[in-house]
Amino acid sequence: MNFTVAGGTLDSGVVVGNKYDKYNTRNPIAQRIMRGFDSSLSELVAIARPQSIHDVGCGEGYWTLRWLEQGYQVKGSDFSSQAIEIARRNAANRGLSEQTFSATSIYDLDPSRDGADLIVCCEVLEHVESPKEAIAALKAVTREWLIVSVPREPLWRILNIARGQYLSDLGNTPGHIQHWSKSSFIDLVGSYFGVKEIRSPLPWTMLLCRKA
Repeated sequence: MNFTVAGGTLDSGVVVGNKYDKYNTRNPIAQRIMRGFDSSLSELVAIARPQSIHDVGCGEGYWTLRWLEQGYQVKGSDFSSQAIEIARRNAANRGLSEQTFSATSIYDLDPSRDGADLIVCCEVLEHVESPKEAIAALKAVTREWLIVSVPREPLWRILNIARGQYLSDLGNTPGHIQHWSKSSFIDLVGSYFGVKEIRSPLPWTMLLCRKA
């Protein structure tokens, strides 16, 4: 089924969603990379065994809708109202509830409204100005489990340079304002959560964490 992406749309000066549909790409290298991400994320969700999931920074809603179709109680949020409108259209195209999605900043998450057994926040923290404040907000709405992922640096930028992308910015993807090695990201998140599982799908760091 067709999946609409933001295609590099800017919202308040920030690149939102995905520049291209990486989930349905025909590029064999990109397919292999996405299979690694998919496998790691699905494995960690299975370990957590949640009844409810909140996909924070859901973008156009790919994972939110996938989990909804798998029978989970799911909600998705994103700071960008433009991304949320696309997510709602994607939901409608699948015959799913558009009310699954809300335009909410990570800093404005409310435990009574946004709490879930599992909070998922993938490919988000590299975009935020205050990562410690963002992680504290995630902790407030996490009932038990958190899954977070970020690009693994400097590998991410090296791979961008290798494919001739963003050379003037030394391989930095537009909108990435935070950069972590695997160990530095584990240290950061570990100061707020207990890190239980670590995955390294190329080229990300992905953690399954438990609320202390």
